[in-house]
Amino acid sequence: MAEKKKFTLEYEVRSSPRILYSFISEPNGLSQWFADDVNFRDQVYTFTWDDEQQKAKLVAVKENKLVKFKWLDDEPQCYFEMEIVQDELTNDVALSITDFTTDELLAEKKLIWDNQIDYLISVLGA
Repeated sequence: MAEKKKFTLEYEVRSSPRILYSFISEPNGLSQWFADDVNFRDQVYTFTWDDEQQKAKLVAVKENKLVKFKWLDDEPQCYFEMEIVQDELTNDVALSITDFTTDELLAEKKLIWDNQIDYLISVLGA
């Protein structure tokens, strides 16, 4: 099996960190752009896409800054993280995504994130 490697993407988002944080950390916010349905129980988020469920544990969180999830059925080193980055000079806000995938699936995975973040931006009205 091909080894998964870390990659990072960054998207400019016209939103306050506080509002953006609710969309990356709360089930209600995540279900508006990331998955069709999101449930949270015992530190585990259940994401649903077209009747397919995937469970992830929230392993790190920084208020208005960052969330880090670990898929329960993925390789131990793998996780995905969404970090809100604000430029100190311009106050521009960006969302930095860290994820893992194989070389073969990298282009596809980037495209999925591109589409999801486009959707997030439209939901934010940003």
